[in-house]
Amino acid sequence: MRAAESGADARVRPVDRVEPADAPAGDAGGLRAAVPGDGGSAVRPGDARLDVLVPPGLVDEPAAGALPGGGQRAPGAGRADGGDVRPVGGRDADGAPRFDQPVPPGGYLWWYVDAVSDDGRHGLTFIAFVGSVFSPYYAWAGGPKADRADPENHCALNIALYGDAGKRWTMTERGRRWMRRSRDEFVIGPSRLHWDGESLLVEFDEVGVPIPRRVKGRVRVWPKALCRFVTSLDSGGRHRWGPIAPCSRIEVELDSPRVRWSGHAYLDSNEGDEPIDRPFREWDWSRATMADSSTAVIYDVRQKRDGDRVIAERFLLDGSTESFEAPPRQPLPTTLWRIGRTMRTEPGVPALVEQTLEDTPFYARSMVRSGLLGEVVTSVHETMLLPRVITLPVRLMLPWRMPRRA
Repeated sequence: MRAAESGADARVRPVDRVEPADAPAGDAGGLRAAVPGDGGSAVRPGDARLDVLVPPGLVDEPAAGALPGGGQRAPGAGRADGGDVRPVGGRDADGAPRFDQPVPPGGYLWWYVDAVSDDGRHGLTFIAFVGSVFSPYYAWAGGPKADRADPENHCALNIALYGDAGKRWTMTERGRRWMRRSRDEFVIGPSRLHWDGESLLVEFDEVGVPIPRRVKGRVRVWPKALCRFVTSLDSGGRHRWGPIAPCSRIEVELDSPRVRWSGHAYLDSNEGDEPIDRPFREWDWSRATMADSSTAVIYDVRQKRDGDRVIAERFLLDGSTESFEAPPRQPLPTTLWRIGRTMRTEPGVPALVEQTLEDTPFYARSMVRSGLLGEVVTSVHETMLLPRVITLPVRLMLPWRMPRRA
């Protein structure tokens, strides 16, 4: 989307960095092995860099007690100005995933994992939603502006499997009585995510539709470092994104389909204080593994107003980050659903779609070859076309793939 590390060798290291939100500005089958991690960056309208500012109180403070390397955290709670604090970016103060973060009515929070096996034959994606952003049920429950619904009454775990074991896809939305969240665990019906202090365990037992094929098993993600980088995606600072573990290892044990593999993985989170379609027109996102095993990410956002925002960041194995200038856009072939895609690539290296993994009316996921930072890389690439999400034909089609169990 690194060198093989897993189990006890994968000790995580938090990175104490938060990028803020800036002030408002005017062909599925076998997979390629070179699949990167992901990250975030300084934000630029167009290509001009802007520094961004996280509002006070968005970052939760560590609790008092022993630190991993010895010493103590100071007791007490709250901000220096006396206000309350809350977690941001679906993570705790040390960068670890945190599943009890509040989500406002009509808003959303999701955790995203994707991975590819070391031999390039298998791949997967998980997305765990509080407030299922693409759900017609969530939109209809929210009233005329789709902003009054309870996000905890619209949770879902999306699973996509690719490669030699066959392609499978599930996403069942579940109501509040099927959901439970705590600091370290997120339960959605028969599936759950659990952080044990060193790794993320995902256990699942789901059934796809309209063809009822079971998807059951467990995966464990071992971060090489934890990252506290969070940045705004929109000019108003109401939508945020950041990697939690951009460079990770994964162990996959599936019972249905029956397959075992290990490989490279990536973990991030997105969150928003309002429906996702409100500020955005579309985006292209890509991530690539570089020759030194670092991960380079480009988040290319086109807003309805206030222009473009481009995030370009390189995440190193020790958890540190380096901003870079994104190369120019190049158009890619449109999808079967007529989504126009673009990829940032260096002059002299044409962008090439090697595989299309998902092709839907509003979303496409592909493997794309391009030039980046002086190298030729294969990236995991996605295009999101937000205006289509809210059209009536799309909302009437989605229940056939995304059933609800209230």
